[in-house]
Amino acid sequence: MKHLINIDNGGTLTDICVWDGGEFSFTKTLTTPFDLSECLFEGIAKASANLYGERHLVRLLHEAEHIRYSTTQGTNALVERKGPSIGLLVEDLAVVDAMQSDDDHSALFTDLVGTRVETFDISDDTLEFSLVQTVNKLTTDGAARLVVVGRDAESERTVRNLLLRNFPRQLLGSVPVLCSWEFVEDIDDARRAWSSVVNTFLHPVMERFLYQAQSRLRDNKVTNPLLVYRNDGASSRVSKSVALRTYSSGPRGGLEGTAALARSYSLDHVLMMDVGGTTTDVGVVDNCTIETKRRGQVGEATISFPMSSVHSSGVGGSSIIGVRDGKIVVGPRSVGAAPGPACFGLGGKDATITDVKVLLGVLDPDTYLNGQMHLDASRSRAVITSTIAEPLGISLEEALIRMEDAYLETMAETFRDLVRDDTTLAAFGGAGPMSACGAAEKAGVKRVLIPRMAAVFSAFGISFSDIGKTYEISITGTDAESLQRHHDELLHRAERDMFQEGYSLAECETEWALEQHDESGEVISTRGYRHGEDLGDLEGNLMLCLDVKKVLPHADLGDDDSVEASDAVSTTIRAVRVGADEIRDLPVYVLEDQAPGARAAGPAIIEGPFFTARVTPGWVFTVTSNGDLIISDER
Repeated sequence: MKHLINIDNGGTLTDICVWDGGEFSFTKTLTTPFDLSECLFEGIAKASANLYGERHLVRLLHEAEHIRYSTTQGTNALVERKGPSIGLLVEDLAVVDAMQSDDDHSALFTDLVGTRVETFDISDDTLEFSLVQTVNKLTTDGAARLVVVGRDAESERTVRNLLLRNFPRQLLGSVPVLCSWEFVEDIDDARRAWSSVVNTFLHPVMERFLYQAQSRLRDNKVTNPLLVYRNDGASSRVSKSVALRTYSSGPRGGLEGTAALARSYSLDHVLMMDVGGTTTDVGVVDNCTIETKRRGQVGEATISFPMSSVHSSGVGGSSIIGVRDGKIVVGPRSVGAAPGPACFGLGGKDATITDVKVLLGVLDPDTYLNGQMHLDASRSRAVITSTIAEPLGISLEEALIRMEDAYLETMAETFRDLVRDDTTLAAFGGAGPMSACGAAEKAGVKRVLIPRMAAVFSAFGISFSDIGKTYEISITGTDAESLQRHHDELLHRAERDMFQEGYSLAECETEWALEQHDESGEVISTRGYRHGEDLGDLEGNLMLCLDVKKVLPHADLGDDDSVEASDAVSTTIRAVRVGADEIRDLPVYVLEDQAPGARAAGPAIIEGPFFTARVTPGWVFTVTSNGDLIISDER
């Protein structure tokens, strides 16, 4: 088979995982926020060197069956509130009240919309004139994009047509308009409005890069389109994706990989902890099933689409650690890839956990990213002294210990409420393994799983995705004629979309379902649907749903075989600060040099491919048959 290229773009580092049907090859590269397509192609070029012994970007691009791409750019943009100011045009002000039902929702509304809210009256004889005045006011107040929320789709179509007549799209400076009913059919006004507002906020962040990357692929004569990995676990081409579906797509890849490991190791309850540069993303795999909500959460807002239950917090390897009111605080702001942590030597002026780990001795400045990048400890020392130690009036050594403790506590807080007696914490991402045991200890978790491909695990998880689309339509009647019309409409959309993906519908798997909703749009029941069946006296708000997917090849991890236990082999030691006045020499184990079944007790350092793991006292690690690490608290 041809290569399948899977890419996960983070705020600090971009991960590339290539599968040829048998073996995985992977690498990492710095994210280039000024032009995200640059790190995408640089990463693929580095991956080609791993495969061919020399860089040959064009060859790998042409030998790729698909390029699947996920990004945390949308997640990071919402966490850091970096996006366009949105104007909201509503028919009923009660929608605005419902969108701000509590303090968290109110804060998000304030940041994205603020006071840029106006109303319209569809029955007003002067509607066209008033709309022009309203839009002019919203744009004067700073609105760069508009969302229209009407009582029904007909009201919104009327407003849209009047806006297009007075503000033609071809004019420079015209403001994009999204009508909520056109975006999603959801009878809950607030949920539909939030879906539209968040999508509008994320759209320009995603649009600029994705079409730029697609253009560069065409320049290289690549005929297969770039596929966008979505938060429902499927992929589709750029022109068939919406920005809202990209939110938290990287963590969904991590969840797919976590579910595969849960099956391989027969784990009942696994918490995913994906620690990137900007965020820590937490999700649940229970009985090998990814926890999913019919109405997903984006930040504090409930949206109309299904979504895996992932919570993102502003604590990552590049999160800024500072002093506020005499206390050490972590995040949510991040230094990102540019300028990055101070030790990157790119001009960073803020302290991060990466700087802390360098000065503690956990990270080796010469082996970071498999030796591809040298870390400058002197810059970390200067930044932590000026921003933490001196403001608190403590020594640098004391500052390091307290900063690490604050970071671990902040990280533990992201998953503490989800812990059960049988919980395993699966920690990955570039910054996950070095803090996993410490955070698990604070949260009461007794077992940690660190995959061999932890540093690129979300990209690895994308390899379990298929090309797919989901459709839904409100049923306005249960008679045979109405059902036939709805069925044919969804089938036509699916045939068109999958043809544009390069596949006929006959090559795809289809699954029909019928949802019954209450008056607020919450799902009462879901059942399979067979075309032509008599719905009888079924009443209420009904939704016909269709899932279509083209199944791609997936890796088979197999079951974890029993292996003979042996002593892990350490060839070096590393001086690591374990207290303000204490430094200990810890053994360093190179994961790739260990045999399956290799075992050793902490404290210890483990160097894996592109990651460093720290095993704390009282914990014991074992190397599995797949080359992964299982670390258990045996005290």
